[in-house]
Amino acid sequence: MLSGRILLVAFEGWNDATEGASGALKAIAEQFEMKTLEAVDPEDYYDFQFSRPMVEFDEEGNRVLSWPGTELLHPDASEIAANPNLENLFLLMGTEPSRRWLSFAGEVLEMVEDREIDHVIMLGAMLADVPHTRPMQVLKSSQNQSLREKFDLEPSRYEGPVGILTVLAQAFESEGIPVLSLWGSVPHYVHNTTNPKAAMSFIQEINLLTGFDFSLDVLSELSGEWERSIDEMAQGDDEMAAYVSQLESSRDAMDSEQVSGDALAKEFERYLRQRPETGGEGA
Repeated sequence: MLSGRILLVAFEGWNDATEGASGALKAIAEQFEMKTLEAVDPEDYYDFQFSRPMVEFDEEGNRVLSWPGTELLHPDASEIAANPNLENLFLLMGTEPSRRWLSFAGEVLEMVEDREIDHVIMLGAMLADVPHTRPMQVLKSSQNQSLREKFDLEPSRYEGPVGILTVLAQAFESEGIPVLSLWGSVPHYVHNTTNPKAAMSFIQEINLLTGFDFSLDVLSELSGEWERSIDEMAQGDDEMAAYVSQLESSRDAMDSEQVSGDALAKEFERYLRQRPETGGEGA
């Protein structure tokens, strides 16, 4: 397992189909009442015509604006007192920036170095030909030799357009901070809804990699409701039901053959090459 101070990273947008990755970190943040340690200035990195601010009402009924941005989070002191291991947990969450990625990466790197982070886990989600009725497949990779040997991983050999996750990973690795990437495959035919089942699968992987014991109770319930709602849609659509059945058969056949990391990597590369090259596009 990974030890020391661990940073989990996810960004909404191009890297995050159906908010599977960001949904996992949001669930962790809510579970431990995590507080913001630092945040980037949104004026420096976001195009507000592209990533628009949201108007909301606070607990007192006041109308307030919520701006896109990126925050470094850490558990509340009361949570750390109850579970000292949480002192080693940090989250980096936000919306993929629209501009000045190199400056953005430099600012984030300073935040990470100030906290003496030992390992980084990047989360991303991609649309794929997979059924909603099966557990999410997760591709694990790393460009760091020590992590590859520790977890028997392969490096990414992808060439093509990338998102902010890759830019940050390069920045971290250049300063000697090992990065492990998790990419999940989510069903493309339900891309217009958030996917709690994907978020739950990410947290399961994180628990195994880190030894943290994040609860899955809330996401498990939401996942059941999500899956049932799609089942109901398929029951009323013969074409969709047949397609899901076909995907299930393909997935089961792959599982019986113990699908290789190479097969998942090829699916990942195909997905990225099909994506528009404009950074920050929502999934």
